[in-house]
Amino acid sequence: MISVLILTRNEEQDLRGCLDSVSWCDDIQVLDSESTDRTVEIANERGATVTTRRFDGWPSQRNAAMQLPFKHKWVFILDADERATPELSAEMQHVVSYTPEAVAGYSIRKRDFLWGTWLKHAQLTPFYIRLVRVGHVQYRRDVNEVTEISGEVGRLTGMFDHLAFSKGIAHWITKHNEYSSIEARLLAEGNAVRDASLRRAFFAPNFHERRVAQKAIFYKMPGRPLIKWFYMMFIRGAVLDGHAGIMYAALQSFYEFLIEFKYREILRIRAGKSL
Repeated sequence: MISVLILTRNEEQDLRGCLDSVSWCDDIQVLDSESTDRTVEIANERGATVTTRRFDGWPSQRNAAMQLPFKHKWVFILDADERATPELSAEMQHVVSYTPEAVAGYSIRKRDFLWGTWLKHAQLTPFYIRLVRVGHVQYRRDVNEVTEISGEVGRLTGMFDHLAFSKGIAHWITKHNEYSSIEARLLAEGNAVRDASLRRAFFAPNFHERRVAQKAIFYKMPGRPLIKWFYMMFIRGAVLDGHAGIMYAALQSFYEFLIEFKYREILRIRAGKSL
């Protein structure tokens, strides 16, 4: 009753575990962004249907993926470094059997892990819309993408796991170095703060809309890297997650610093000043 969608690009290390976690599914669709490793071979070996598409940005890639010929009207969306827990798998298959037509998606809690530790307190955004009704979802924004659902959104109690550091710290830093460049550009263009609204930040019906508005407000604050570190460590309680939580808070603060540094660099270039 549920199809599975996995977006991949050079995921030979993580893909097997992801596919194993959804082995109950009879329609696994893999949209691959021209991998150069054994990703496609592994997907084919496990019986998945593979479609190749040149990557041109996360929103357009995900929107294209939702046009694949799914066997079922509900789609569970995973990345290769994510795993569906048995509890979530059972809950999803049960809940779609009686979901009313007005409901078009479900948000699910994601558990980020570092060094085998669940970042229960440090994790900033735990809920994501990952179970969607075909034809009722659209994606926008390149970083921290926004999921737009045409219909009501429910919430499941089961969780899925995210092995955020499965490829090592260096890979995480490389990826977030790319993300920070995009966010700095959006900030310099004014797009990143366009949605700054206290009303939307706290009362928007969609979690992702609230998240974008909160991020836009945050961008206007001075000393963001330090504020983020303090917020994660002592308000959210990252320190309670031990060494992993402390390390994660430091990495997130560093990410915020990269955005700010690159943003100021863009402004200097525009003003004709030396770097």
